[in-house]
Amino acid sequence: MGTPPAQEAGDVGTSRPREAGEEDTRHKTGHELRANHLSLAYDTRRVIDDLNLDVPRAAITAIVGANGCGKSTLLRGLARLLRPMAGHVLLDGESISKSPARKLARTIGILPQNPQAPESITVVDLVRRGRHPHRSWYQQWDRADDVAVADALHMTGTVDLAGRRVDELSGGQRQRVWIAMALAQDPDILLLDEPTTFLDVTHQLEVLDLLLELNRQRSGTVVMVLHDLNLAARYADHLVLMRAGAVHAVGRPDEVLTEELIAETFGLRARVVPDPVSGGPLVVPIGKFHTGNDHPDHAAADPLVNP
Repeated sequence: MGTPPAQEAGDVGTSRPREAGEEDTRHKTGHELRANHLSLAYDTRRVIDDLNLDVPRAAITAIVGANGCGKSTLLRGLARLLRPMAGHVLLDGESISKSPARKLARTIGILPQNPQAPESITVVDLVRRGRHPHRSWYQQWDRADDVAVADALHMTGTVDLAGRRVDELSGGQRQRVWIAMALAQDPDILLLDEPTTFLDVTHQLEVLDLLLELNRQRSGTVVMVLHDLNLAARYADHLVLMRAGAVHAVGRPDEVLTEELIAETFGLRARVVPDPVSGGPLVVPIGKFHTGNDHPDHAAADPLVNP
């Protein structure tokens, strides 16, 4: 009981997804997620120490920083995949360690790095698994479940993939399917660990456009770890810049992605110029070669060359 009956791929669309402009009342106010004096470790190796962080409601937050600074560890702590050594993760003021797993999963969804699907599972069956937190062992699959799955498939553009096996899909297709499963879970807060890793630039933009659409249509809170500073600046409302297991800076992309802060956290010389597409900050790294200072006007204007 609680397991949906077999369904042909062509039947997925029988439950109508919500029309554009149709009100979705599920996410009116959002939930408050915060880390309070949080310390996280693997065995005895402490990675995060006494960290405080408030996640903005109904916004897109990107966690950025150099490799090994604790980005993924922090996300795992926020998702209760890692037990704190000290401190708490608070959801609406209560520690998530005290929340029943099924109840927590109705509010917080997590997409880890490199998720593994069961062998030979189809797209629609994987997406249906997102409904597990909303069901008890005695409940029958119902129309609300059908609608949630149909919504998720339509929003991610994966309806045509519904009958295919997940292991047959390209990297970009698989990533959209995993996001569809997370959407079927219907969480108010979605945590994603490097959702664009291993994707080409076209698929990176597709995934981030999808998350932006989710945020705008459902007022969902999105927190994601990203390596690409320019994608983070373009898609996030709020950046968390980490360094050595601590929050080094938080704020709008233009407040966080400054040449000084980039040098401090990445050890990287860079220019920050306006993004010609979004108007936000665009980080242009300066390496050993091709510095742009071959041109006399560039050299004269570069404070790192002529302080």
